[in-house]
Order: sequence, then C-alpha cells, then structure tokens
Amino acid sequence: MSQERIQVRYSESFKMQVISELESGKFSSAEQARIYYGISGSGTIRGWIDKYGRNDLRAKVIRVERPDEVNQIKQLKTEIKQLKEALADTHVDGLLYKAHFEIVCKQMGLDPEECKKKKSTFSFRTNRREYVSRSSGKSDSKTCL
Repeated sequence: MSQERIQVRYSESFKMQVISELESGKFSSAEQARIYYGISGSGTIRGWIDKYGRNDLRAKVIRVERPDEVNQIKQLKTEIKQLKEALADTHVDGLLYKAHFEIVCKQMGLDPEECKKKKSTFSFRTNRREYVSRSSGKSDSKTCL
C-alpha cells in the first residue's frame, strides 16, 4: 500500500499570526508554537521568522576562537590578496608578451599566426639580433621567433 503524501500550505495571514504570537511572548519558542498549531515541519516556523519576523527572534551565532586562529585568518586573507595581485600581474605580463610577439612578427613582415605554429622549433638570439632554426642551425633574418 502506498500512502499519499499530503502537503500543507499555510496562508500568509496564518504565518503572520504565528510570528506575532511569538513576538508578543505567547509562546516562548518556535517549537511550542509548532506543537500548539500542529505544524509538522521542525524548520517551518524558523523559515517564517527569517522571512517575516524580527531579528531578535532568530538564533544568535557566537563564534569562539583562539587568538592564534584570529591571526591565522588575517594572515590567510593577506596571502589571498597577495596571490590575487600576483595572478593579475602574471596575466598582464602574458598580454604584454603576446602584444610584443605580434609587433616583432609584423615588423619583420611575418604572419604572427604562422610564427606561433613554428614557435617551438625556433629560438631567438638577442646578442646577434638574428633568428636561428634549432633543427638546421642556419641563421635567417626572416625566421619566426
């Protein structure tokens, strides 16, 4: 035998009545109001309090920390900030490298896309101002980086 699940919907006015009775002190807890009205869900009234009620009816959260934990949190936040800054710097460096690469290729009359494909087989010698193929070892002033 399968039992049908019954879903109960409460009107806005009923919800507001329960909240106002909690606020006025008729009930000392949401649990008492839940039992009195026969509300099945244990978190139902707490959800209503979050949505319609005053802040003083909500449960308070108190965090207890050791002094070294507070310092550790500050240090971790500082480290995260530094890492974000380093990541941004690295991103900017990459964009600058890409722009410089394209400028050099265009100045030499080369297609930057072709140079990217051949990039792994060529190296750049800055002291001679020429480009040397790694595979053949021959100098070429028109070879990609």
